[in-house]
Amino acid sequence: MAVTQVSYEIDGWGVGELVVADRVVVWHEAPWPRADTSLVPSQTPAHPGLGHGVSRKAARDRNSFVTEVIARLQRYFEGECNALDGVPVDLEQDTPFLTRCAEELRAVPPGEVVTYGELAALAGAPNAARAAGTFCARNRLSLFVPCHRVVAAAGLGSYGSTGVAYKRRLLALEGYPGAL
Repeated sequence: MAVTQVSYEIDGWGVGELVVADRVVVWHEAPWPRADTSLVPSQTPAHPGLGHGVSRKAARDRNSFVTEVIARLQRYFEGECNALDGVPVDLEQDTPFLTRCAEELRAVPPGEVVTYGELAALAGAPNAARAAGTFCARNRLSLFVPCHRVVAAAGLGSYGSTGVAYKRRLLALEGYPGAL
């Protein structure tokens, strides 16, 4: 299995990380400001099944899949909010419900949001809003499975370690009117 892990930088947003296995995105951390990244070890957790075969070398082929995905991420942050559509990602989760959450959330268009309860209902379990929240908290495909588009019934809700200000910024980038 060909596995590549790279960091990339987006002006004004920070440094993100991407892990690709056989032309499929298997892990992504959205960019956020960091200290000198040459001194900070990767925060990317080991993905099940990848073992020790992760290369930290950036793809050298300008036409490579990794280079294309990074270019799409750059276009996303430049305002082309559909730039990530169609990028192959590993949506398989621990349970069928969580896999359906990933699939349904990926279908929510930029500039629109769903509540945790609505996501649970879309995934076939209308009474599982808390489970949908747990799914979002554990999301390993930030932006590709856009948990920032999931809001609480009474407001935006939280957004993990990056915080609600980052969530607002992503939603504003996508044109969601309730972001500000």
